[in-house]
Amino acid sequence: MSVPRATPNPFSGLHRAGTPLLLPNAWDHASALAMAGQGFRAIATTSLAVAAAAGVPDGASATRDETLRLALVLGSQPFLLSVDAESGFSEDPDEVGEFARQLAAVGVVGINLEDGLGAVDRHAAKIAAVKSAAPSLFVNARTDTYWLGEHDETETLSRLDAYQQAGADGVFVPGLTDAREIAALVERLDKPLNILYSPTGPTVAHLTDLGVSRISLGSFLYRRALGAALDAVDEIRAGRQPGGRTPTYEDVQSLGAGVALARHI
Repeated sequence: MSVPRATPNPFSGLHRAGTPLLLPNAWDHASALAMAGQGFRAIATTSLAVAAAAGVPDGASATRDETLRLALVLGSQPFLLSVDAESGFSEDPDEVGEFARQLAAVGVVGINLEDGLGAVDRHAAKIAAVKSAAPSLFVNARTDTYWLGEHDETETLSRLDAYQQAGADGVFVPGLTDAREIAALVERLDKPLNILYSPTGPTVAHLTDLGVSRISLGSFLYRRALGAALDAVDEIRAGRQPGGRTPTYEDVQSLGAGVALARHI
């Protein structure tokens, strides 16, 4: 059986030290189109929001179907789409590869795969399986040494080295916010480094100076949206007029054009 050939991926070219990709994470069609309307050429999904909308925990491999459905809706839109696929929704590398092939078939250009501090060789095998099944897909290999672990620099580099060798196109270390450690990783890595934005961490400008190639917003925007809704409810209940930006009904209705007609309430 012949191995699929990789085709040039424009998403890969957006990962550049000095001019990093600022990547907002959407959770549905409306949020993705709204962000694209702000000039973002690439949009990612966030697994936390997809899981929360389905009423299941994030990271539990319970949203494979929901993630694929969202990719089907967004993959044909006029922006580059990267999908947060947790750990691939399976421990079988071949199944992860097949899921990646399905994503690529509907127009997805990138996939984010997290190791959850599981076995390095198993995660490396998943990465290799994805690159075999969907060669043009940009694989962002995430290690959770800072998100879930003990902030071990040696273990982080060891894991990232294995994932680079397995074929990852970029590597991701969420939870890493120390400027010195970020700069050291940039110097040691062969692939673009992705850092998760944190309001208490380095600014976008500082991350740019450190050589980071991709800055993800993760679930931050979704959590802010929920927070804004709660703030608005509190303001209304207290007899005050809510502040902040509020799109009109027509604004939101227009985001669904061509997908489905919204039902009046």
